[in-house]
Amino acid sequence: MRKHARLLALATFLVLGGSLGLGFALGSAEAADMLKEGDAFPAWKLPDQTGKPVSSGELLGQTYLLWYYPRAMTPGCTAEGQGLRDRAGELDAAGVVILGISFDSPADNAKFAEQESFRFRLLSDDGSLAQKVGAVDSPDQKVAKRISYLVGPDGKVKQAYADVDPIAHAGEVVDDVQSGGGS
Repeated sequence: MRKHARLLALATFLVLGGSLGLGFALGSAEAADMLKEGDAFPAWKLPDQTGKPVSSGELLGQTYLLWYYPRAMTPGCTAEGQGLRDRAGELDAAGVVILGISFDSPADNAKFAEQESFRFRLLSDDGSLAQKVGAVDSPDQKVAKRISYLVGPDGKVKQAYADVDPIAHAGEVVDDVQSGGGS
C-alpha cells in the first residue's frame, strides 16, 4: 500500500510539474516556441554543405534569411529552394543572405545544392538550434518544421514565418524585404 501511495504521489508530481512547465523533473529538454519580431536570434555555429563552419557572428551587420526545410531533395523542399534560387538576385540586391538549414548531413546538403544549382549555403543542424527557435516540437523530432526567419543586421528577428508555403515563400520574403516589412 505504501509503495502504491509513493507511486501515486510521484505520478501526481510529474503530471502537475509538466502542466506547470516543470519538464526538468524528467530531465528532458523542451522545444521553444517560434521567436517573434524583435526577439534576439540565438547565437549559432553550424557546418555548411562543404563542412565549413558558418556562424551568426559572421553575419552581424547583415540581414539573412534562415529557412528551415524538412529534408533535402524532397518535392516541397526542392520547390522552396528553387523559388529562393530563382529570386536570389532580388534578395542579393536587397542585401539579404540566404541560408537553408535542415537535419541533413553536409554531404546530403552538398548533393542537394549541386543538383538544384543553389548558390546559397545549406547548413546542417543537429537539432540544438531548431529546439531554440521552434523548428521542432520535441527534441527527438527527426525533421525540422518548414519555418523561416528574416534576421536583421542587429541579430534580431525582423520577420518570423511560421506557415510557409514552399511555392510562394520566396515571393513572400522578397515582398517583405522590398516593402521594409518586419522592420
